Amino acid sequence: MQPPLHLGFDNYSLRSLGWKSSQLIEHAATLKLDTVLFSDFNVYESLADDALRDLKRRADDLGITLYAGMLSICPASVIFDPRRGTAEEQLRLCLRIAKALGSPVARCVLGKVDDRRGPGGIAARIAETVAVLRHVRSEALDAGIKIAVENHAGDMNSTELLELIDAAGRDFVGATLDTGNALWALEEPLAALETLGPVTVCTGIRDSYLWETPEGATLQWTSVGTGLVDWPVFFRRFAELCPQAPVIVETISGRPIFLPMLRDFFWDAYPRATPQTLAQMLRLARAGEPREAFTPPPGKNELRAEQDQQLAELERSVNHCRHVFGAMG
Repeated sequence: MQPPLHLGFDNYSLRSLGWKSSQLIEHAATLKLDTVLFSDFNVYESLADDALRDLKRRADDLGITLYAGMLSICPASVIFDPRRGTAEEQLRLCLRIAKALGSPVARCVLGKVDDRRGPGGIAARIAETVAVLRHVRSEALDAGIKIAVENHAGDMNSTELLELIDAAGRDFVGATLDTGNALWALEEPLAALETLGPVTVCTGIRDSYLWETPEGATLQWTSVGTGLVDWPVFFRRFAELCPQAPVIVETISGRPIFLPMLRDFFWDAYPRATPQTLAQMLRLARAGEPREAFTPPPGKNELRAEQDQQLAELERSVNHCRHVFGAMG
């Protein structure tokens, strides 16, 4: 029998609440979860080692494993933020935080879909990211921490991310598999799992819905169990390929993403796409019906409505994951 999968959430799931790390740990405990991913630096009350170790002790008391993360480490990405220093300096900071928290990974990203259209395309951004990773190889190996690069916001498909990992080195780099971002990069989540499963050490799990539009399709993420992913099939394969990786729920529901796949310019950013890529995405879209983007109910405060929605979507996803895990035995 397979060991039970670990279950937790990414702090981005509750972004509108503005909670800091200690509050997020307490909420994880109320949901009886065993993992929390802190995916940005701003979530911490303090980055001092003593404060981070205190945070770890509190998490240990609650039976929660902490995972540390950050955003872009690609200096030329449209989302790279230089305010905390160079990409190497920020990645070293993430490694320090991960070590203090007892995190087995330092999660990071290359960028977003816009980087596919920058000078040199995504291949140039991958090369720049690999160079950054190689500069911190010795620190990661000494700390025993895997740097977990995510397929993020349509920047890379699973094949491109695997090529990045292999170019940097599997001895210190692995994958953060994001199921919602897989569809943004024009591939089914299960296909992304098949490619990245053997190197997956962290995750971002949510469901997705796709429907046809005159210019192609619209993608909208949903809570786990309310979209197009066959979760029993997905998690059975997950348990075979990467059972040591936690299932980190990252709900970002009700936000439409337009994919104008029937416009010629769209494919300029995907030079390795095949006719099957378009056919697969259109097949998924034609099976779906339009869904409304999230809007606050009439008369309700917008921020409070977003907070309530995010809390509900996270809990709904957690409950569905537990239901599937239970059926798996």
